[in-house]
Amino acid sequence: MTKIGAFIPARYAATRFPAKLMQVLGNKSVIRHTYDNTKATGLFDEVYVVTDSEIIYNEITAHGGKAIMSVREHESGSDRIAEAVEKVDIDIVVNVQGDEPFVKREPLEKLLAVFSDPSVQVASLMQVLTIPTLIQDPNYVKVAIDKNNNALFFSRSVIPFPRATDLSITYYEHIGVYAFKKQALLDFTHWPMTPLEAAEKIECLRYLENGVSIKMVVTEYMGVEIDTPEDLIKAASLLK
Repeated sequence: MTKIGAFIPARYAATRFPAKLMQVLGNKSVIRHTYDNTKATGLFDEVYVVTDSEIIYNEITAHGGKAIMSVREHESGSDRIAEAVEKVDIDIVVNVQGDEPFVKREPLEKLLAVFSDPSVQVASLMQVLTIPTLIQDPNYVKVAIDKNNNALFFSRSVIPFPRATDLSITYYEHIGVYAFKKQALLDFTHWPMTPLEAAEKIECLRYLENGVSIKMVVTEYMGVEIDTPEDLIKAASLLK
């Protein structure tokens, strides 16, 4: 039987919005919303927060959740959870970002469903982006896909660029929720950072640069990622 685990990487010190995961949203912290909603999907044999922070560790464990303290410093969330899963008996690892408080069952169910194809090693979520200012915004990572929904490229730039103005183009925002076969995740951490990954600051480019396909799954709605104080205000109004 396939064992599936959700691992939520949670750094305390975020560049744009320090301590964002401990901000109060409604009646509890952002990280607890993420943990509780991930667990409530009922899709996972195990759910853990993986953190470098005793504050976040205590926040989760004091409320009955499971957390793992990182031993080493890490460049990315994938590196952080790879350290945690190395000794865990798990087949498929889902990386749910700590700043995604509105986790829902349906997108994660669709993400896991693609692993019925044994050739899929890595999968991730995307949603259609229609607002021109967000398409231009480098904080919104865009993904271009082939006809089989495999990622061709991820970028903070506008991709594809609308050189032909008479065509209707669908833009996709990459949502940073990933699922991996365990070995694919461990392989990722043994490869050095790649040039495109370093330039764009988008970790999943390391897979593409090493020849590993990423199957993209369209979801309708994943709520608001908490990257800035403005996002927290947006999330609070959504919660109401």
